[in-house]
Amino acid sequence: MSYGRSRDFVLSSCSEQDGECCFSLSRHPSYANHLNTRLWGSGESARSLTPTDRLFFMPVFFNKYYPIRNVVFVIGESLLIFSSLLFISWLFKEQTVSDNNVILLVPQVLVVTIVFQLCLYFFDVYELRDDRPLLVMAIKITQAFGSGCIVLAALYYFIPQTVIESRTFWVGCLVIYIVITLWRVTYNYIFKHKLFVQSVAIMGTGEFARDIARELEGRLDTPYRMVAFVGKDTPAYNPNQVPVYKSLNDLHLSLSDRFVDRIVVALDDPRGGMPIDLLLNYKLKGVTIENGITFYERLAGKILVNKVKPSWIIFSKGFTIGRLQAFLKRSADILVSLILLILTSPVMILTIAIIKLESPGPVLYLQQRVGKGRRLFKVMKFRSMVQDAEKNGAVWAVANDARVTRFGKFIRKTRIDELPQLINVLKGEMSVVGPRPERPVFVERLKQIIPFYDIRHDIRPGVTGWAQVCYPYGASEEDALRKLEYDLYYMKNVSFALDMLIIFRTIKTVVFAKGGR
Repeated sequence: MSYGRSRDFVLSSCSEQDGECCFSLSRHPSYANHLNTRLWGSGESARSLTPTDRLFFMPVFFNKYYPIRNVVFVIGESLLIFSSLLFISWLFKEQTVSDNNVILLVPQVLVVTIVFQLCLYFFDVYELRDDRPLLVMAIKITQAFGSGCIVLAALYYFIPQTVIESRTFWVGCLVIYIVITLWRVTYNYIFKHKLFVQSVAIMGTGEFARDIARELEGRLDTPYRMVAFVGKDTPAYNPNQVPVYKSLNDLHLSLSDRFVDRIVVALDDPRGGMPIDLLLNYKLKGVTIENGITFYERLAGKILVNKVKPSWIIFSKGFTIGRLQAFLKRSADILVSLILLILTSPVMILTIAIIKLESPGPVLYLQQRVGKGRRLFKVMKFRSMVQDAEKNGAVWAVANDARVTRFGKFIRKTRIDELPQLINVLKGEMSVVGPRPERPVFVERLKQIIPFYDIRHDIRPGVTGWAQVCYPYGASEEDALRKLEYDLYYMKNVSFALDMLIIFRTIKTVVFAKGGR
């Protein structure tokens, strides 16, 4: 059946299968493939972005998308810290160095910049999702700078070549504090007033559209502004009361095309309700048409498990690890595990002694878990509960669990109890990074109620993972579903760079004791 004809192409063969629309352009197959992909076909995030999108809105770092405004913010702050301190050094150069040696201060200034930015990161100053009061932000910046000064003092003691003259350093710190505070006030204004964003219309008003709208409206740094819903019902989530149009035709008549940059298709049941001709019309006018699952994945860093269809996973790029990548990942696991075992050996020895003194029972707790290929193995942990804590059967851990010892609470919060799992990594049962292994009794239950739960067992489980650094400790079936959304995102986008990002975030989790219950 033909839906439209123009000088250059004929749109034909439209059929609806599995809730997806497939069609082709007879005279331009390459463009047909591109259009199929852009609308519903592959589900791959990168393919749903135009070059302009990639450059100006969501560039990729560590196999994860970041709004370009956030990237400019972090890079801009780096330049401000660096240039402020270098300017102060130049200002005091007559008393400190000769005219020809100002350039020699660049390495010292670079060290200060890196240390200060790392401290800002560890104090969550780069968490841009939430709108924080200026006073709260100023306190966090002060804490970060104080920690940075302590780190630099230790660094200067061991590497005196990095020392900056005292007056230059302290005046520079004051200038940097003022400059980046003003920088953050400016950026907060940009975020609040939705400047430099794309306008998004959501096609759908049900649960699927609700999930996307919550992600769009629930974070300050989103690079999108929601301008309309398209659907016959009242939206399930519409806090800012954006207009609701019954159809795309009504949207077209009410809003000029230049006010809509992107249409996100988020229909709970797309069968029979896909206005292909109107979507094509928008597409040819330069409006980006995107599958809601792909859009949500890129925006939130997770995959909506309850909305995913098997075809989306099948045709998506990802969910596989090549032989070379698997070899490199395994090699990195062995190397990192050996290094960590050596570095943490004093901590582990002290932990063993305290556990023996605090309560009777073995130091290590061996628990059966499900690993790669659904094979069972014994995961190793430092015992953090009283002996025979599960004599009445396996149960989820809860907040303030009475079975956890006093020292057990500490090693859980700091993840010290997980250190023996590095031995599991060396044995090939686990990876440093991957989905957390679960107990067989819970796996069998979760497989029955959560779609695609079992595919997380197609890669090695990890000591840490994307779900662990993005989601708080989970101890329920609902938490298992939410964590699976992050696990599937990791499986789809697994890479060495993403593993490094997870390890870096895990370090922050350990330092600030944001671990388990």
